Amino acid sequence: MGVINTTIKPFKAQAYLNGKFVEVTDTSVKGKWSVFFFYPADFTFVCPTELGDMADLYGKFQEIGCEVYSVSTDTHFVHKAWADASETIKKIKYPMIGDPTGAITRGFDVMIEESGLALRGTFVVNPEGVIKVAEIHDLGIGRNAAELLRKVQAAQYVATHNGEVCPAKWTPGNETLKPSIDLVGKI
Repeated sequence: MGVINTTIKPFKAQAYLNGKFVEVTDTSVKGKWSVFFFYPADFTFVCPTELGDMADLYGKFQEIGCEVYSVSTDTHFVHKAWADASETIKKIKYPMIGDPTGAITRGFDVMIEESGLALRGTFVVNPEGVIKVAEIHDLGIGRNAAELLRKVQAAQYVATHNGEVCPAKWTPGNETLKPSIDLVGKI
């Protein structure tokens, strides 16, 4: 994808977080690993299942030093109303960014211009603000937070182990690969 190894674009937005409104910017997310989790809209169908799944594993993301930011083109006020109305959304402890202008959504290239909604885009961003994982789903296909956690762990491993790569289904503790001419045709 064209966004891999690019720096996130500048942004400033309001987010709903634990009963408060907070400001989130491109500079405030730097310094630790981040996941940007775009979804079409609040008060919909697949979205709460994904956000709830992410909420269930949020502690695991925090344990590995990764912050999660959900983003939709709704406002931070709508995020609060959704949390007030839904037990699933009420359990979210990560920032829910409002992007009513679509600037952030366009910055990650997941805007559906005809409807003003975001595709299901997932991005893993390193502490320097560089995108290391990008995945985009059609609106009807929900995501799996456990698989995303594994991808963050793999990105973190590769970032700290020069010359090593993570094969398919790699999880922490499993063997990695060290690409060399000796491996060509042997795997």
